[in-house]
Order: sequence, then structure tokens, then C-alpha cells
Amino acid sequence: MCRLFGLHAGPTPVAATFWLIDAPDSLAQQSHRNPDGAGIGIFDAAGLPVVDKQPLAAWQDCEFVAAARDLRSSTFLAHVRYATTGDLSERNTHPFVQDGRLFAHNGAVQGLDELDARLESLGATHLVHGETDSERVFALVTAETARHGADVTEGIRAAMDWINRHLPIYSLNFVLTTASDLWALRYPATHELYALSRAPTAPDPAALEVRTTRIHARSRHLARRPSVIIATEPMDDDPGWRLLDPGELLHVTPTLGVRSMRPLRDPPHRLLTRADLQA
Repeated sequence: MCRLFGLHAGPTPVAATFWLIDAPDSLAQQSHRNPDGAGIGIFDAAGLPVVDKQPLAAWQDCEFVAAARDLRSSTFLAHVRYATTGDLSERNTHPFVQDGRLFAHNGAVQGLDELDARLESLGATHLVHGETDSERVFALVTAETARHGADVTEGIRAAMDWINRHLPIYSLNFVLTTASDLWALRYPATHELYALSRAPTAPDPAALEVRTTRIHARSRHLARRPSVIIATEPMDDDPGWRLLDPGELLHVTPTLGVRSMRPLRDPPHRLLTRADLQA
């Protein structure tokens, strides 16, 4: 499945180094598990989104996948893709950018013709440039956010409610970031999504380092400062990792306040299985 990683470093940008696939086995072996692209998004000093991504399999683009990316931002978003819809192209590779926000998704929804019709009714078809369900889900969140006075939380609530009532769902797990805030949703229980509110360690510690076989992050700044991390799987042995409840939406504020809410309390009206996707 796809891998998600989101990080909020608080009100002041920090320096961090990222590797998008980092594992003891070979890149060729890894590419069979996540073969369809990788990307990372940040916000520059002016608060504008900056995305670095490639649609190629790991073994086809070893330099991109293995190279260290030295980045500075308050929020970070990384994604390693396993495609369910859309070809291998940059426009179908996460993260996506819309209205100054970044978005990455782990899952699948169907009924894209109906979703396209909804986007057309909201005047939001111009937001979609590729074929993926993920970009369309993001476009609906963007359109609903605009309808709710730029309130991202309410935009997410409205978009997820509409999708849940109208479309077959396998998973809607996602991370959405701005230059100052981060949102993360787990729905339903199909895929896991974890959160860690991390306190700073002792003065002048070693660099913070978190990793899975797909995403590896390292930062000396973050070792001395609190942060909130969202990931598809725990990335170190910190006992503070918490599995989000199905239907739980987290909002991390500019000062690292974490607000938990449950906009989706009931199971999906039409829950897809892996067999449905394979068919």
C-alpha cells in the first residue's frame, strides 16, 4: 500500500533531511512493494508550496529515490505511491497542490464519474489535472473548503460526508498540510494511520531520526523541539505512537495543539474489499 508521512514542527521552520525509500534490501526489491512514484512537499519562506516528486519505480530512478533532500519548513508531507487509479506520470504522483495546500492519500474510492459530476456542479473541475481518485478527493475538499469560508476542517467534514453517502470506499486515509497547519484522517479501519506528539529531548541531543523501509527523516533541530508526526506505521520505538480511531480527524495547529474529532462515526455506506479493487 501507499506510505504517508506528515510532520509539523511548530511555529518556526526547521531543517530536516529526507530519504524517500530507505531500507536494507535493494531498490529493485522495494520497487515491487511501492513501484509507482514518490514525492515530498514543503512550504518555502514565503509560505508557498514546493513539491519534489517523480512517477517512476524505485529501480527506474535510483538517484531520485536514494538521494537525500535537505529541506526547511514548518510542515512536511511525504508519500510513496502504490497506484490504484491513473498511469505512472508526474500529474498522478503525490503530493498534490491546490489553493496553496498539499495533499497525499492512501486508499481508494470508486464512482469517479459521480465524483466528477459533483466537482462540475461546484465549479471545481479545473482543479483536477490527472486521473487519480486521490486528486479528485482533494478537489472536493478544496471546493467544500471554499464553500465554507476557507475553513479547512469544515471543508473536510463536508467532502467526507458527501463521499461516504455517495461513493464506494476502500480507504480515505490522507494528510493535508498548509504552511501553518496539518490535518490527518483515518477512515475506515482498512489501513492504519498513527500519530506521535513528540516532546524535545535533553539539551544538545543527537539528531532526531525516524524511519520505515520507505521513508526516513533526520533532523538535529527537531531533537530539541516538540513536533507532531503522522505516519502509516510507527517509525521508531517511541511508546507515544497512537493508532488513530477509524473516522478520526486530527488537526494540528500552528502552535502544535492537537485537536481530535470524529466527523465519520459510522462505517462506509458502501465498503469496498481488496477483492473489489482487484476485480
